[in-house]
Amino acid sequence: MDPRLLRTFEAVARCGSFTDAARELGVTRSAVSQHIASLEAELRAPLLTRQPVAPTAAGSRLLEHAGPLLSRLEAARADITRSTAPRAPRLTVGASPLALTPTLAEALAEAGRRHPDTPIGVRVLGRARIPAAVAAGDLDIGLTDGIATPGDPLPLPLPDAAPLAVVVLAETPLAVPLAQGHPLARRLGLRLADLAGARWVEAPDSGVSLGQLRAAADAPRGFRAALTYTGTDVRALVALAVASQGLTLLPHAVAESVPGVVSVPLTAPRLVHRVELVCRATLEGPAHTLVALAVRR
Repeated sequence: MDPRLLRTFEAVARCGSFTDAARELGVTRSAVSQHIASLEAELRAPLLTRQPVAPTAAGSRLLEHAGPLLSRLEAARADITRSTAPRAPRLTVGASPLALTPTLAEALAEAGRRHPDTPIGVRVLGRARIPAAVAAGDLDIGLTDGIATPGDPLPLPLPDAAPLAVVVLAETPLAVPLAQGHPLARRLGLRLADLAGARWVEAPDSGVSLGQLRAAADAPRGFRAALTYTGTDVRALVALAVASQGLTLLPHAVAESVPGVVSVPLTAPRLVHRVELVCRATLEGPAHTLVALAVRR
């Protein structure tokens, strides 16, 4: 099976559009169509419906294999590149918007002082992309976040393409940011189950996803999305929530840091905002220094 065809199929299934996948892959739409047709002919099965664009039953089965296979290929390419073409020292960190806390920013600054000749770059990414990017070598260190019961790990989609280590960095309380005149703003605390019928902002990269809230509150039909925000600017997300576009759930410190916002704590169920660091099992140089500093703080 040609990896190019598999990569095209994964992009179309994820984007839900031949045109968007072509734009992401940097090819023409006709090339994407040809790739999908070739893959379907090779496997002798329809993989995608066309209107709307979505995986068929066979396509869904193939997607289960596509992610690990493509991750392994990227990891192999990265390993060979590192071994045959040594690069100038650098440190690339990927972080989801809520994972880059002030404490971690201090650790990054200290790592820079200890390794002044090593350029440090920080990329803000969606949570789902970070583990695969670390495994592929695009990132030296990944910082990701989510909600969890205290002490429980996040359900990270760790690829098996490379041995990765996960380190817990922080667990902090959660809160709902509200406008001062909102009916719930005078509450001392809020129960998640009581908010299942409210309108919410779906912000998979910058806030807590509604899927996580449904699972936490055991309310599979609750937490209706009134608006979807696909950006990574947390302050923009808070602005949408305060403008009565829908509720969102954030770390308490983040919610209360925005002027004019009332931050009402989440009291039940017992959940925390958890930040985890993802890295390769073996680190050296600036990456090792940053991990040591982050864990120590």
